[in-house]
Amino acid sequence: MSSPTTPGNGTAASTPILEVRDVKKSYECGRIEALRGVSLSVARGDFLAITGASGSGKSTLLHLLGGLDTPTQGSVLFRGECLSETPNGPACITLDIYRARFAGFIFQSFHLLPSLNAIENVQVPMLGGAVHPNHREEKARALLLELGLEHRLQQYPTQLSAGERQRVAIARALVNEPQVLLADEPTGNLDSVNSAKILEILAQIQQRHGTTLVMVTHDLNIAATAHRHIAMKDGQICD
Repeated sequence: MSSPTTPGNGTAASTPILEVRDVKKSYECGRIEALRGVSLSVARGDFLAITGASGSGKSTLLHLLGGLDTPTQGSVLFRGECLSETPNGPACITLDIYRARFAGFIFQSFHLLPSLNAIENVQVPMLGGAVHPNHREEKARALLLELGLEHRLQQYPTQLSAGERQRVAIARALVNEPQVLLADEPTGNLDSVNSAKILEILAQIQQRHGTTLVMVTHDLNIAATAHRHIAMKDGQICD
């Protein structure tokens, strides 16, 4: 993984890698309040679990941290720079650049492309970039081998088990060497055996590469594997 850098005059020790400041998020012209003034700081290399019942706002918060959505009010910062849809000055970073270069995503439903095999799916985030096609394949192959899928490189998603599909999705999330990895219920579609394997893989990735990992889960036993745990209720952090 690439070494993290810090913008401006900040330092890795003093600047959180992720921060939300008094964030509110509403839908349907304000009738639905998903987040109600949330503030949170995530240190570089942290492993944070976010729990809460359905509708508590945990997935909305994760989407804001990943640049998949924008707040109605308040700000989201990456390494001290405000995430923005459009360039708004030297202290901002656009959402597309953030998602492409610095954030990786793992979803409950895998979101693999059915027409591509495993090694091709992993290369998707690199398409359109400056990486040579041969190097793209080398990186994808190395990640899949690291995740124990050396015999499944040419298999399509329908030919893979649920646990194998999630490992391909993890490799895809890691291929651009993100500094932040965001996982939304990554074990939600897996049995207990595969859930344990995926959690072990995520913990190893976080420890080996120093990646900042933020995971949403409804399972308190899974949340207990994280370094830090916050609970949400009614759009606010309650614990």
